[in-house]
Amino acid sequence: MAIDLGGNMVPIFGILVPIVGSIALFSFLGVAHWSDARRKERETYYTTEALKKIAESSGEGAKSALEYLREQEKNARRRRLEGMKLGGLITAAVGVGMMVFLYGVEHEEPAYLVGLIPLLIGLALLVYPLALAPKEY
Repeated sequence: MAIDLGGNMVPIFGILVPIVGSIALFSFLGVAHWSDARRKERETYYTTEALKKIAESSGEGAKSALEYLREQEKNARRRRLEGMKLGGLITAAVGVGMMVFLYGVEHEEPAYLVGLIPLLIGLALLVYPLALAPKEY
């Protein structure tokens, strides 16, 4: 089945698939973002309520609640730095692989040097957590 668009016969399937696909994709992304925001909101609410109960329970409760918050911040910082290390390694590996591939494809021009871009980005992502980040954990 085809539809006439200005003298050109275009199949309906070729028109509807991208339209329906893009609507479905963006609808899914909206629902996924909304549900993630709700989950984070619930986690924050329950954590706050637990900290209130700990602080109200005894004289040492406030000290325990502060220690818990410090530990949470330390764990979040550690996860972020470990993620940067992993991202740096992956990006550097992509740069090396890109250089090898481009060198194998074209020998006359130095096109393989384009692989230096992700390689250097990966090295920067790797150097920061290893050498420049504060060592508080």
